[in-house]
Amino acid sequence: MEKSKSLHIVMFPWLAMGHFIPFLRLSKLLALKGHKISFISTPRNLSKLPKIPPNLSSQITLISFSLPTVPNLPSLAESSMDITHNQQQPLKHALDLLQPQLASFLQSSKPDWIIYDYASYWLPSVAAQLGISRAFFAVFTAACLSFMGSPSTLIGGGDDGDDARSTAEDFTKIPNWVPFESNLAYRLHEITKYIERTDEDNFGPPDSVRFGVTIQQSDVVIVRSSTEFEPDWFNLLGELYEKPVIPVGFLPPILEESDEIQDDEKWVAVKTWLNKQRVNSVVYIAMGTEVHLSKEELSELAIGLEKSGLPFIWVLKNSPGTGESELEMLPNGFKERVKGRGFLYLGWAPQVKILSQDSIGGFLTHCGWNSVIEALGLGRVLIMLPMLNDQGLNARLLNEKKVGLEIPRNELDGWFTSEAVAESVKLAVVEESGKVLRETAKAMKGYFGDFGKNDGYVDKFVSQLVDYRK
Repeated sequence: MEKSKSLHIVMFPWLAMGHFIPFLRLSKLLALKGHKISFISTPRNLSKLPKIPPNLSSQITLISFSLPTVPNLPSLAESSMDITHNQQQPLKHALDLLQPQLASFLQSSKPDWIIYDYASYWLPSVAAQLGISRAFFAVFTAACLSFMGSPSTLIGGGDDGDDARSTAEDFTKIPNWVPFESNLAYRLHEITKYIERTDEDNFGPPDSVRFGVTIQQSDVVIVRSSTEFEPDWFNLLGELYEKPVIPVGFLPPILEESDEIQDDEKWVAVKTWLNKQRVNSVVYIAMGTEVHLSKEELSELAIGLEKSGLPFIWVLKNSPGTGESELEMLPNGFKERVKGRGFLYLGWAPQVKILSQDSIGGFLTHCGWNSVIEALGLGRVLIMLPMLNDQGLNARLLNEKKVGLEIPRNELDGWFTSEAVAESVKLAVVEESGKVLRETAKAMKGYFGDFGKNDGYVDKFVSQLVDYRK
């Protein structure tokens, strides 16, 4: 690459594992193409990332900024996986206090581009004042972003009549700016907690404003998806944003990435157990880093898996609020009753490695976009149990694409039964009526798992970064 076209790019993701992963993957791909990357986060977050490969170590520099102390945020908490859901606003407040450090770094380093996340809504204006080109990297689907609306709708709450959204019920309807047929909307239980802000939330703007200002003040918006998978939604998004919207592909994971963030002994035990199971027979269950099920929800899920009669591997974690392990919250006698048929895994699991095993027949998931990409890249059918953030909208989109099914629930409170879990798992993984879902999911490897096709999106993106540079 000619030196004149080599760029210095600063990356600044939101403080969540589901955001670090795509930001780092994009950083590696940009570095492979000859660009210099400054990847900024906090000390504990940077220490949890996979090591930079030796061939890229001269191209990617990790920059550590200490997270300021704020009220209601635990002392060692630096990411969303360290906290409960009601501590999200204090974490965003701490992020906002990084503004002086970011401004100073940008002033001294003078990068060509800064690529940032939705939460740091103050960053585009700081970069603009310094003459730095600005890109918002949305680690969401084009469908989810379109549902949220234009920047003015997001910032104003849709004050202009028909676009108004002031209650939870407003988010359970298809927006009137969607000109084609779709069932994309939240269920009431998925959105209620985001509408009801407490006094503790009032020291920072709501997420809708963070999104709106970030989009409005960016030169371009990058989306982790493809126009092949979401053609109508990408067309709509360009109209809503009135600026370049660039698909960067799915940034599929490379198996080697999970090698460093695992315990070898634990992985050997998992692989040995999986190798003993029949091909396409095992249900893999993992609910991501931020979803924390109640004891009652864990119980229904456990009994449902037991009733299904299928072999399963279930990834469990510790609650950041109480420190209590989900393993300890399972129903009495459950572990003994499923011994041999169920593998219970506590802690961070090498998800891509597990999903790549031939014995995996389906994935019971919270529908976080990272997890969906990893599963569909390997052609795994989805059993969907969305809980937070964009997960409900992802589930509706994936349901429309017929790559899985949602576990039936009460739309008001989100309650689900063990019977619904058992029936959904069996239908998706083994029953004849689920065959079309399994075949459609398998065909998705052509979108999500094709490295050549996805790298083509990155190549186009890189040429646009050069063209759009100030």
